This record gives sequence, C-alpha cells and structure tokens, in this order.
Amino acid sequence: MAATWIHPASRPTEIDTLVEGVDRYNPANVQYLEDYMYQQTRERGYDCLANLAILKLYQFNPDLYNSDVVIHILLKAITASPGPDFNLCLALLGDRGPYLPTEDPDPLPALLPHLTQLHTLLLTCRFPKFWALYRSPELAPLRENFTIECVGFEDSVREVVARAVRGTFSKIGRDRLGAYLDLKKLDLAEYAHEQGWQMDGHSVVIPPNADNVVKSSVQNEEIKLPQLAKILAHAQLP
Repeated sequence: MAATWIHPASRPTEIDTLVEGVDRYNPANVQYLEDYMYQQTRERGYDCLANLAILKLYQFNPDLYNSDVVIHILLKAITASPGPDFNLCLALLGDRGPYLPTEDPDPLPALLPHLTQLHTLLLTCRFPKFWALYRSPELAPLRENFTIECVGFEDSVREVVARAVRGTFSKIGRDRLGAYLDLKKLDLAEYAHEQGWQMDGHSVVIPPNADNVVKSSVQNEEIKLPQLAKILAHAQLP
C-alpha cells in the first residue's frame, strides 16, 4: 500500500519526473500538475504526492492559487480515508483566506469547515451522519459544482465504508448497512453481491477474513528454576 501511495502505477512518466525531482518546485510546471489532477477526477485515479506538490507550489507562489483545484484535491483526499492525506493537504493550506483579491469570491473558506467535517465523520466511521451532511441543502454548492465533476466520488466513499464493514462485521443488518452505504433495497443487494456478501433475511453476511474473525491465542510464559528460586527467596525476606 505504501509503495502504491508513493508511486501510483497510473502516474505518467513526465509527472513522475516532476514529483520526484527538483522541478516539483518550479512554478512553470504547475499547469502540468493541475491537468494531471483533473485527469484523476475524470478517471477515478489518485496521486496524493502529485496533489501535494500543487499545494506546495501554491504555498510558495500565491498568485498561482486556484480554488477549484484545491477543493478537488481535498475531495480526493477524503476518499483516501483512513489515510493521512486530508490532514497533509490541510497542513499545506495553513490558515486559509483568499491569497489575492479576485473578481469571483473564493468558495474554499466557506466550504473548508464542511470538508473537514466530512473527513472527520468518515474517518470516525459515523457513516449515516456523513451522508446526512453530504446530502444536506447546505452542501448543495459542493455537490453541484465540485463532486459532480469528481467521477465516482460517492462510490469511492462507499469503498471506504465497505473496507470498514469488511474488517469489523461477520453479519450486519440490512437497514444498518444501507444507512452506512446510503443505498436502499435493490441497490444495496446489488452492491452486496458485487462485494461477495450474502443476503440472509434481514441481515448481510460478510465472509470470514483476517480482520473480522476472532482468533483465540494462548500465551505461555516459561520461568526457569533458578529464576523461580530467586523469586521465592526474595519473597521470604523480612
């Protein structure tokens, strides 16, 4: 996983040269990195290090700042939960305010608290609250202007949920799972089938795996006779 995070297989050679070399700090290359970020949103790819390089360039060169790019980077980072990606992005943003006055208002300061809350809810496995906030009228601008351009955003969130369910449950109620995934009836059944889960009445059975099976273990401790003699002798001291 770490190797994939550092060097995704989908990363083009020219981008790899920028990310791995000193050219990552060359402001003339920001357009290539931004185009690559938009490619990620279109093709459901993800390259955290390349996206962090964009934020670093914005940090060094405030005139390059593009709020649309930053918001899409944060959306992609949310879908990388429970990894540290979102917090790494926040660290490069710092105390966000508009870098330079522009004709159009910067949407990031208003959306950033909501994005942070979405990340926290997903990270702490409060999935129904995540979907309730995401579907709320308050976040309509985020859905209508940004996540709509991020192909497969909701499915990527469901992949995060599915990993948590797979590692936690051997059986879970249908209604509960539906609330976790924001899916109902036929859509839930189809998703469960794709995951290899079995529908069992009002429950969904998760096949055994290394994380959801409790294994008993016996710990044996050996105390040699000389050690035992020392312990008994010490116990007899006044």
